[in-house]
Amino acid sequence: MHIGVDEAGRGPVIGPLVVCAFATKNLSELAELGVRDSKDLSKKRREEIYATLVKMPHSIIICPPERIDCHHNLNDLEVELFAEALAIMPPGETMLDACDVNAERFARNVTQKSGRICMAEHGADSNHLEVGAASIIAKVTRDREIDELAKEIGFDIGSGYPSDPKTKAAVKILVKGDTPHDCLRWSWKTTSDAWGGRPPPRPSESQQTLF
Repeated sequence: MHIGVDEAGRGPVIGPLVVCAFATKNLSELAELGVRDSKDLSKKRREEIYATLVKMPHSIIICPPERIDCHHNLNDLEVELFAEALAIMPPGETMLDACDVNAERFARNVTQKSGRICMAEHGADSNHLEVGAASIIAKVTRDREIDELAKEIGFDIGSGYPSDPKTKAAVKILVKGDTPHDCLRWSWKTTSDAWGGRPPPRPSESQQTLF
């Protein structure tokens, strides 16, 4: 069994971080399907491939902004999330898209946390079909989460990334009130700048400015 793990939404100021673990015995099936790094596919094509991939063995972890804010270190949090995604997966060769600048360290930490031997590479979503499949599921899942957030909030919030003009405009609105909106990552500098200073910590937790 080939198992790949990837994430979507590490850097956004709005919305969750999504991690997906994906398993397959048949890499040629993924190749025929057109699987590749989700960033190399159009939204329409991602959705089409996603519809097939989600019928195959996979696990999704949706990490909300408050969990991100209440964790001391984003790299350590992603080690936890990757291990959680792997917890219900079958045994097999496991490849991770490295979230740490040191890929070997990331593999070692997830191995220790998950109890299974893992390998990690930068760009694994481009080099390994099983990781590409995980990247597609993670990306589509996060995009849908953002779409639902926009519906709940009642206006366009863009992609959620700080560089997106629509997101920048949305953040200015979402910080109005006694506390920033729950969909925001309060520990992000983008939120602090819009708030006009460091926001209060999430309830009963301390926080650090990560980005």
